[in-house]
Amino acid sequence: MDKATAHLPELESVLSHWIHIVGNGIEVFGVLVIVAGIGWSTFHFILRKMSEGHYETYKIRIGRSLLLGLEVLVAADIVKTIALDLTFMSLGLLAALVLVRTFLSWTLVLEIEGRWPWQRVPAEATLGQPKAVREIATSLR
Repeated sequence: MDKATAHLPELESVLSHWIHIVGNGIEVFGVLVIVAGIGWSTFHFILRKMSEGHYETYKIRIGRSLLLGLEVLVAADIVKTIALDLTFMSLGLLAALVLVRTFLSWTLVLEIEGRWPWQRVPAEATLGQPKAVREIATSLR
């Protein structure tokens, strides 16, 4: 049994290293989602005429990529904090990060959809809106 317990620090070190790599990979993916979403949205915006409807679609696309990127970054923080360094200090920092990113997500939803995330969208509210807004409202019902 002594031989088995002698290898535990090595195993812990290897696992910690790989979890750190996975957490960093998730963070990089989150940043790539945001950057690619903004780039793709800007590319489509430039190809079309600049009008109010296209600007709203552009804003919605950027907001969606920011929301998705924030969710991925929160997942990376959770993986790295819980799996690597679980202390009261790191847990407090994780809670603060999640609160800040949740607030950012809520304000993005408010900016994009004109309502808080927990409010339902009435069907008549989407009439006359750009197609992207109607699609979002329909998917939320």
